[in-house]
Amino acid sequence: MNALIHAFTQGLMPHLLLAPILLPLLTACLLLLLGDRRYRRKAGLGVLATVANLAVAWLLLRWVRQGDQPSAYGVYLPSNWEVPFGIVLVLDRLSALMLLVTAVVALAAMLFSIARWHKAGAHFHVLVQIQIMGINGAFLTGDLFNLFVFFEVMLAASYGLLLHGSGPSRVKSGLHYLAINLAASSLFLVGAALIYGVTGTLNMADLAAKIPQVYASDRPLLHAGCAILAVAFLTKAAMWPLNFWLVPAYSGAGAPSAAMFALLTKVGIYVLLRLSTLLFSPAAGVSAGFGNSWLLWGGIGTLVFGALGMMASQKPTRLIGFAVIVSSGTLMAMIGLARPEVTAGALYYLPASTFAVACFFLLGELMDRSRNPEPEAQRAPEDEEDHLPFALADQELLDEDTNLDEDEEALIGRPIPAATAMLGLGFITCTLLVAGLPPLSGFIGKFAMLSALLGDGGRAVPWPNWVLMGVVIASGLLALVALSRVGIRFFWTPVERAAPVVRAVEALPIVILITICLAFTVRAEALMNYARATVASLYKPAAYISAVLSARPLPTPTNADRLRQNAPRVTP
Repeated sequence: MNALIHAFTQGLMPHLLLAPILLPLLTACLLLLLGDRRYRRKAGLGVLATVANLAVAWLLLRWVRQGDQPSAYGVYLPSNWEVPFGIVLVLDRLSALMLLVTAVVALAAMLFSIARWHKAGAHFHVLVQIQIMGINGAFLTGDLFNLFVFFEVMLAASYGLLLHGSGPSRVKSGLHYLAINLAASSLFLVGAALIYGVTGTLNMADLAAKIPQVYASDRPLLHAGCAILAVAFLTKAAMWPLNFWLVPAYSGAGAPSAAMFALLTKVGIYVLLRLSTLLFSPAAGVSAGFGNSWLLWGGIGTLVFGALGMMASQKPTRLIGFAVIVSSGTLMAMIGLARPEVTAGALYYLPASTFAVACFFLLGELMDRSRNPEPEAQRAPEDEEDHLPFALADQELLDEDTNLDEDEEALIGRPIPAATAMLGLGFITCTLLVAGLPPLSGFIGKFAMLSALLGDGGRAVPWPNWVLMGVVIASGLLALVALSRVGIRFFWTPVERAAPVVRAVEALPIVILITICLAFTVRAEALMNYARATVASLYKPAAYISAVLSARPLPTPTNADRLRQNAPRVTP
């Protein structure tokens, strides 16, 4: 079966690399042709396209793992120009992993939206497909200019998704989100222009080959351009103090949109990891390791800020927004250490944390709905000041032998509604994942990173490693306290409140995401092996550079050839 799948994918390569970009683009065009009120057709087409995108991402991941060789690369030249002048798409283990993570989260968000959110405004499914296209393109592109293009496509769709559903809070946070991202895009262009002025190229592989050859007099300008470029990525990756926009924007967005936004910070993390290992590898000479210390200490500061923000938050959606910051800070700090074994643990942690946060955003919507039920289930006027959630069902008829508590309520036999049980179990599982507690994948990822921090070949552990370890452990404890406090208020405090109404299509994506996180726990060894192989290729970028620069366009006839072919034959 594996051989058959590999042969099928091999026959489609390298043209299959274009599918994660072309498929959502064509789907968005088709959705625009449908009427505004054809919700069922739009939802069906959107879900079908998202499932197809997941299948393509899975096929690409299977292909890139061929023979367990870290040097398996797919290169596609859409413009059929010579490298480094034309557009180039590159697939490796890291980009294949990120494509699969994107496809899973997008499918979960799409399924959840079918219940109600896709009807809250116009063109929801179109915007989701455009955002999938932008995110996939950012993971596949091999040059900085097209990275900017896909960044803008991704952000343009996110502006519409953030405002989807209207409301003053979304408009206010949307304006802030728009302003900060426009500023970051301007910095992106300035940094790319400086890099191009020094090196004469924006192709990532070509940049990696030319950076060691940059003159000493031009190197400060190169570093300045890279630093300006990094500010744009760090803004999207939510590094402190550039992350003030994130929590209001993510907490104000609709649940499906917020789940998709959980991917946007990972795009920034991906670019930072890609460029730091490719452009500033040990082969970069004087520029080797440029910016790593900034990533380390900026990540630690982001971790502290996110953990304190979680402790200060009472609203679930704001707390989840700070959880996104904690996840980003952890990944940035680990990448900043520039040690393969630490980065391998971070790569295992990245998808698990993304799924957990996306699931939390969906749960947060259902929890908020339980506090503000539908009109027919509104609470009594005397309970208007009570902001605590629903209670257990009342016991109207009690047997004379029933044990009662101090309030004369039955201690045994209190039924827990199925929706309440589902939300409670989902909340507990996501809490364990975000806080990094055993036995789930969040704990395995953090344990892999922390054990790598201590294992330094018998040498003394550097003091920044101890600082990072302490901050990671403390942030996990603070996250546990903050999430437990919210869980107690929502699930354990008995008040007169009806159980929430949760539709099957809303519960399904939550179950899917949690099941995948559980699978990460069961298959931890295989996934860690994949992460180690990915890191091995990242920290030895010679194979990536060779694969891209050796790609050749398909031969096409020139104008002279066409003229010779069309010229009439002269018979003697």
